[in-house]
Amino acid sequence: MSQKKPELKFKYVFSSDYNPVYVNGAHGGVTPRGELIVNFYMERQPLPDSITHEIAPNGSIGPELAAAPADLGSSLVRAISSGVVLNHQTAKDVHYWLGEKIKEMEAIQQARAAMSTVAAGEKSGLTH
Repeated sequence: MSQKKPELKFKYVFSSDYNPVYVNGAHGGVTPRGELIVNFYMERQPLPDSITHEIAPNGSIGPELAAAPADLGSSLVRAISSGVVLNHQTAKDVHYWLGEKIKEMEAIQQARAAMSTVAAGEKSGLTH
C-alpha cells in the first residue's frame, strides 16, 4: 500500500478591480533595499495636447497648421500600467517560471510552423 504524499493546494483570489493589461516593455532596477522593482509599460505614439487647423473659405476644416507640444513627432509615450517589487528569491522564482513559459511558447511556435509547412506541401501537391 503506497502512502499518499503531503499536499498543499493554493487557491487564487482575484481582487474586484483585477484587470490584466497589455504591456510591451519594462523598466526598473535594484532598489536601495536590494529588492527588484519592475515597472511595466505600453509604448505608443503620443496624443497631442492640441491641433490647430486652418478654416477654409467655405467654413470647413482645412489643413493642419500646428500641433502642441512642438516635439510631438519626435516623441514616444511609455504609459506605465503597473509595477511590482520582488525580493531576490521571488525574482529568481519568477525568472525560472518565465523561462519555462517561454520554452512552452517556443514549442507551440515550432509545432505551428511544422504544421504550416506540411499544409503548404499538401496544397502544392508535395508529400513526403
